[in-house]
Amino acid sequence: MGFFDRFKKTKDDKKKIKSEKVEKKKETTTIKPKAEIGAPISLKAKKEIKTNKVQKDDTKNAYRILIGPVVTEKATDLVSENKYEFEVADCANKIEIKKAIKSVYGFEPLNVNIVKVRGKRASYGRIEGKRKNWKKAIVTLKKGEKIEIYEGV
Repeated sequence: MGFFDRFKKTKDDKKKIKSEKVEKKKETTTIKPKAEIGAPISLKAKKEIKTNKVQKDDTKNAYRILIGPVVTEKATDLVSENKYEFEVADCANKIEIKKAIKSVYGFEPLNVNIVKVRGKRASYGRIEGKRKNWKKAIVTLKKGEKIEIYEGV
């Protein structure tokens, strides 16, 4: 008999452990009457607490996700098709961008396409470098909805 054989669990031991876990679950799911302050809260009360929270407007996060509009000739041509280009954070995904557009401009986008743009190589005299990579989102809106970005540009 090896040293580790002492610690091996038999089938009977596993059944006992499972039955103990089931009993513990039954104990924790019982709903207790309202207790004094400082007493543990029942599961039902915890669920009620979670659902009663008011969701805050995510405009702070929206401005972190949407860096700014892309103002190019190609972007202005896309406006005729009801598509708008935005520079977005590198970590942003389609769902976050959709929520950000809705919270900032008040329109629900039909579609969001994301493009990762590679930074171009740049040289200034003898010094060579590279511009940083960035991400842009092409947002499609419903007909009749307009975001007025290019006023005054």
